[in-house]
Amino acid sequence: MKKISILGCGWLGLPLAKALLQNEYPINGSTTTPEKLSTLKNAGIQPFLIAVPADLQEDTLDGTTFSTTMHHFLAGSQTLIIDIPPQLRSHSDTFPKKTFVKKIATLIPFIEQSTIENVLFVSSTSIFGESQKTVTASTKPEPDTESGKQLLEVEQLLQQNKNFKTTSIRFGGLIGEDRQPAKFLAGKENLANPEAAVNLIHQEDCIGIILKIIQTNCWNETFNAVSSFHPSRSDYYTQKAAELNLALPKFDHSKPSIGKIIENDKVVQLLKYTFAQPNL
Repeated sequence: MKKISILGCGWLGLPLAKALLQNEYPINGSTTTPEKLSTLKNAGIQPFLIAVPADLQEDTLDGTTFSTTMHHFLAGSQTLIIDIPPQLRSHSDTFPKKTFVKKIATLIPFIEQSTIENVLFVSSTSIFGESQKTVTASTKPEPDTESGKQLLEVEQLLQQNKNFKTTSIRFGGLIGEDRQPAKFLAGKENLANPEAAVNLIHQEDCIGIILKIIQTNCWNETFNAVSSFHPSRSDYYTQKAAELNLALPKFDHSKPSIGKIIENDKVVQLLKYTFAQPNL
C-alpha cells in the first residue's frame, strides 16, 4: 500500500490513522504535543512534531526547522490528509486575519515539491451560512463566520492547485463515544434556535467516508458529510440530556429559529456510502 501522511493526529486523525494501518497503509502522523509522540509511535505510526507557522520566519520547532521536518514528513507518501483545526473565533475583530489561510499557503510549496499526488482536506459545514436553509452538493457556500470564510478560501486554494488532486470533505458536528455536545448544553437556559435542525456525524462514519474516498481514488471532489438524522435542536439535546441523566437544557422559543439542513446526497450517490451510525 502507498504511504499516507496525516497532518493532525487529534480526536479524528489518530483513530483514522489506526484504521488506515489496519488496512495496511503505512502512516506518517503529526502532533503539536511532544508528549503525544510516544502515543503515535506505540500505535505503529511514524511520529512527527509539527506546528504549521503562518509565516516561515517562525520556522523553528525545538531546534529542528519546520522545512526539514515537513520534507521528511511528506517523503515517500502518495496522499496527504490535512486535519488541523482553524482555531478561529467566529466573530472576532482582533484575531489575526487569514491566519489559517496563511498556514495552508505555507504548506503548499512543500506539497508541490514532494511525492504527494492527492490531498484530502478535512473541512466543515460551517462554510455554509445559517440562513442557507437546505444545503445540497450543488449549493454555493455563503459563510457567515470567520472560520467558515477561511475554510472556504483554503478549499479553493488547494483545489485550484494543479500539482496535486484535492478532495474536500465538510463534516457536520462531530460526535463519538467520548464526545456528545449535549454535555456542553446541559442545564443552560435561553438557548437560541430551538427548531433548527441538527447536522451531526459520528466519528465512525467520518473514518468510513475517508477510507472510501482513498480506496476508490475519489479525488477532485467535494463532499458534505452528515448523517441523514435531522431532529430539532430542542428535541435532540433535551432527549440526549435525559438519556445521560444531565440537567435539561432550556430553549428560547420566543424568537424565530434560524438554521440549515445539510444533505448528504453526494456521499450516498457518488461514494455509495452506507452510514454505520445513521441515528445519533
